[in-house]
Amino acid sequence: MKQYVVDAFTEKIFGGNPAAICVMDSWLDEKTMMSITIENNLSETAFTVKEGEKYKLRWFTPGGEIDLCGHATLACAYVIMNYVEHNLKCVTFTTMSGDLVVNKKDDLYELDFPAYDLKQVEITDEMVDAMGAKPTEAYMGRDLLCVFEDEKTVREMAPDMDKVKQIDGLLLHVTARGKDEDCVSRSFAPKLNVIEDPVCGSGHCHIAPYWMNKLNKNEIVAYQASKRGGTLYCEMDGDRIKLSGKAALYSVAEINIG
Repeated sequence: MKQYVVDAFTEKIFGGNPAAICVMDSWLDEKTMMSITIENNLSETAFTVKEGEKYKLRWFTPGGEIDLCGHATLACAYVIMNYVEHNLKCVTFTTMSGDLVVNKKDDLYELDFPAYDLKQVEITDEMVDAMGAKPTEAYMGRDLLCVFEDEKTVREMAPDMDKVKQIDGLLLHVTARGKDEDCVSRSFAPKLNVIEDPVCGSGHCHIAPYWMNKLNKNEIVAYQASKRGGTLYCEMDGDRIKLSGKAALYSVAEINIG
């Protein structure tokens, strides 16, 4: 079985967020897909099968299957459009989060995702203890979003992962106003056996709506300030959010699963 590793939300390899993509003729059993995911040891491995005119897409982390993943969706669209169906400019994925459409626009891949409804929550001592810094605001969607005054705090943060596991939210996102971009952020996912997600697309379904509302903008440029780094171009469209980014192919391999 052929597997591609693609760096998403970057124009060059060794940046952005790597995802492994398996384009299959038929589905493997879930145990085998989890074994492949654990063997890859990336934040996400995505599996897809064409069903009619659409592709069914599933995302797995080393901690299990998840309901939404931006960078692996972008990476999967990149693989399909460049290596499977060369003339395709738009692909629709059937997923746990409904149908997700990816459009190719020049060298950008535009994802159409649902935006999370954010509810402001109390800043607890447990949050502060886990992050080692006190946010000015905290919000809950699927994940916990914590807002800080200073970009430096976000860039230098070293959360206690055992304590992050104890606070609410599937992932923890920390963000601040950016000097060069509209916002900077980092994303931590120890509950999914991922310490830091290099560039989190689903996280920006929390982060981008917050900053668009805060800055009174319909479009923003967001930077994920992990060691690898990555840039997302974000636009609000009703209750949906469009996340655009570039991608670079790192490797193509044959998986031997017997």
